[in-house]
Amino acid sequence: MGTKSRETIYGGSVRAAAERVREARKQADRLAIEAWNKRMLAFKGPAQPSPTLGDALNAGYGYLEVKCLGCDTHQTVALDILRRSKATPIHELERYMRCKDCSQVRGYAYKDRRDRGRRTIARE
Repeated sequence: MGTKSRETIYGGSVRAAAERVREARKQADRLAIEAWNKRMLAFKGPAQPSPTLGDALNAGYGYLEVKCLGCDTHQTVALDILRRSKATPIHELERYMRCKDCSQVRGYAYKDRRDRGRRTIARE
């Protein structure tokens, strides 16, 4: 005579709850990314607060589109190959982005050019 284990009794409901949590988190991340994208496109900012790199990847967004205000150059950055923590906010990536063409034409030091303009996160 034995009793059923806790895994048998509660295992299915625990796994189902965990799956609902994953889906809810993914939906929340997707909505945060879409709201930030709309804010950046419509009002050109403010960039802060921004979703984190991990939120963007979890929601299925794999690229960051950047437009330089100086020369209207568009670039995309793959988010999954960045060597940054997943907790890094997207707006903090701005300091690592450089526009080489604009810096050379205008005589700015390449490392000091930080004005990036429009940023949006794009799906894969």
